Amino acid sequence: MGKKKRTAEDFRTSIGGQALIEGILMRGPIKQSVVVRTKEGLVTKVEEPHFLKERYKILGLPIIRGAVIFVESMVYGVKALTYSASLLPEEEQDQPSKFDKWIEKKFGKEKAEKFIIDFAVFLGVLLSVGLFILLPTIIAGLATDLTQSSAVRNLTEGLIRIAIFLLYMYLCTKSQDLKRVFRYHGAEHKTIFCYEKGLPLTAENVKIQSRFHPRCGTSFLFVVMIISIFIFSFLTWDNVWVRMGLRILLLPVVMGISYEINRWAGRHDNWLSAVLSAPGKALQRLTTAEPDEEMIECAIEAMKLVIPEEKGLDAW
Repeated sequence: MGKKKRTAEDFRTSIGGQALIEGILMRGPIKQSVVVRTKEGLVTKVEEPHFLKERYKILGLPIIRGAVIFVESMVYGVKALTYSASLLPEEEQDQPSKFDKWIEKKFGKEKAEKFIIDFAVFLGVLLSVGLFILLPTIIAGLATDLTQSSAVRNLTEGLIRIAIFLLYMYLCTKSQDLKRVFRYHGAEHKTIFCYEKGLPLTAENVKIQSRFHPRCGTSFLFVVMIISIFIFSFLTWDNVWVRMGLRILLLPVVMGISYEINRWAGRHDNWLSAVLSAPGKALQRLTTAEPDEEMIECAIEAMKLVIPEEKGLDAW
């Protein structure tokens, strides 16, 4: 039997996005766009980023590509966030610190900006690893007895990790600034769904779409939490320092497997993909919110700027 022909109804795009401060980042197979709403109207920025997996084919292989794409997404995401923040009215912008001023004076504006972005990514990775990987290992070590099996310690650690992650997400929803970002996040998801269904990209068509998308970064992070329980269960060392070191070493593997699961679930519509996507979609009730029409217009503009001219080039 031949393969079922893919229709507009079940088309999946590789285009993905990120909510910014009063704006949207959309990343297509060739171009990346940033669209920010200001008092003067929409400000757009389009570039053609050079991803590592395109320069080094080995970095685009399954499992390996997960960690690479995650780090690159963080780098481009921080750049886009910095850009969107710079478009805020001057009175709403944070004043540069003495450290920022010193870096700019010492190395020049362009190099200073690159350094600050790289430093922000480093801190983000460090915070994530410390909060979601190392801290649960330490707490589990204190909460369980060494006479207990390693399986019990690993399960306890995994549950603590999930609890910390959910608490972190919940606390984020209490931030007034992030509430608008979550609404832009909803606009991004709705616009991608509208495009995948082959509908004209209008505010009316986008508005009726779901804001819960299976390929969301939030879903990916939750899958990382789950997969880490299974991968780390093979580590039986009692020494907490050895356990922490091994978790850091295995983190790229955990992220790689999680990415492939998230990718597969985003491409299929069956009971298994629905089960795999369900926890992440439920979590998106915290990280997305219903957007207004101006937010949707922003997302539509960002999407239009990255849709490739060659039809199907962005097929997932």
